[in-house]
Amino acid sequence: MEAEKLKLVKPQQIRVRIAPSPTGPFHVGTARTALLNYLFAKNQKGSFILRIEDTDQERSQKKWEEDIINNMRWLGITWDEGPNIGGDYGPYRQSQRKEFYRKYIQELLDDNCAYHCFCTMEELEAQKQYQASTGEYPHYSGKCSHLDAQEVKKRLANRESSVIRLRVPIKEIIFKDIIRGEIRFDSRYFGDFIIAKDLDHPLYNFAVAIDDFMMKISHIIRGTDHISNTPKQILIQEAFQFPRIKYAHLPLVLGSDRQKLSKREAVVAISDYKKDGYLPQAIVNFSVLLGWNAGEDREMYSMSEIIEKFSLEKVQKAGAIFDIQRLDWMNGFYIRQEALTSLTYLCIPFLIKDGLIEPTKKKLNQEKKGTDGQNYLIKTTQEEISISRLESIVSLYHERLKKLSEISELIDFFFKEIDFERELLTWKKQTEKDVKNSLKCSRRILAKINSDFWEEDKIKDVLLEELKSWDDKGELLWPLRIALTGKKNSAGPFEIAAVLGKQKTLERLKLAIKKI
Repeated sequence: MEAEKLKLVKPQQIRVRIAPSPTGPFHVGTARTALLNYLFAKNQKGSFILRIEDTDQERSQKKWEEDIINNMRWLGITWDEGPNIGGDYGPYRQSQRKEFYRKYIQELLDDNCAYHCFCTMEELEAQKQYQASTGEYPHYSGKCSHLDAQEVKKRLANRESSVIRLRVPIKEIIFKDIIRGEIRFDSRYFGDFIIAKDLDHPLYNFAVAIDDFMMKISHIIRGTDHISNTPKQILIQEAFQFPRIKYAHLPLVLGSDRQKLSKREAVVAISDYKKDGYLPQAIVNFSVLLGWNAGEDREMYSMSEIIEKFSLEKVQKAGAIFDIQRLDWMNGFYIRQEALTSLTYLCIPFLIKDGLIEPTKKKLNQEKKGTDGQNYLIKTTQEEISISRLESIVSLYHERLKKLSEISELIDFFFKEIDFERELLTWKKQTEKDVKNSLKCSRRILAKINSDFWEEDKIKDVLLEELKSWDDKGELLWPLRIALTGKKNSAGPFEIAAVLGKQKTLERLKLAIKKI
């Protein structure tokens, strides 16, 4: 029998897996578990397997499987075997492995290690209530475990509703968790548990135990919320005399209230972080530090550095607090590491989405018009803008960005006419007359600069020279910056004017003067 041959095969190398269910978006918790499995496998020169647990046919959807695969790739988490690349131990979707489950369920029934249970929901509830009233921990009483084969056959022929339960010996299940140490469970607390609805519909713990054995999984690394599943999976392994797998249960990701992370606490789908302008390297760096520390006084690591330093022994037991401010800080750090051209291309989809630019329909000369041969149109004016000019605009906020999605709000004044309340032009206790004089002064000085020398250093020099006669620099520079941007917070007026250009700078100063 194939099952008997497989029993003789023991894992020869480190093999770990991530087995998400495609019933919703790929979220932070699952991504972090996938990442730590991947890191462990690569550190140990082992294999990382992606298995899709799609036995819940009502809730499983192809779009969520694609979401899992696409976002793992985006994070840089690659797998050695999986549903899209195959491998020696496939198929890698549970929905395609039903023949295996049926064979193993039948083997347990034939060996009298499992049995059909015909107890109704009402009977089970009554049993549960009785046990609770006597102070006994609720568990199945084993009522159907003594039915003879003929009665079972007859009741099945009559299509009586039933489930299949594993015969559980009364014993203590002990396993050593790599992270949490020795863990013990008393089997009397759960009794003969259900492993399948019928031969064709295994339940979670049974399918997982079979798949992990057949795929030669050596280590199971997962969240602490799965600890209660472990003794049941071990009992299934023991029923087949499968080799014992090693376990490591990761601390949960917690919100600021130290409760399990929820959507109320933060965006939790990886796709949402991507849409919000987070970089994959920031998500990876942040996620791995949720419960792991290399023992060094540093926080920023490349993927290759994390792989080199990673070990399960350095994973903490306590829950890891999800700190969105820390993630924002890390993301800002990685944005600053991006080359300006690369950052500009990363920002372009956000500028298009927010209606500031759109791709031109014509392809332009690559040597003259940018590295991809593509320029863009400013949507509000249909004015053409080159990649190099986009770079100069994005450069103003290279050091300020925390998320790529912030870019549109920060630089929209370059792409559309601005409007603002005239009161915003006022610096401290300036009168309207003071503001008007300040704007006229800036315009007069800047108009004198030759267009051929219109650059940040020249603009800065002439304005700083003028400021020598001003008691408060803000009285000149604040109205100027507001006139150019219409924003209370922005980059400095020297660099903004340089990028905006002489003509547009003078036009905006003129319009601001008219507001007074």
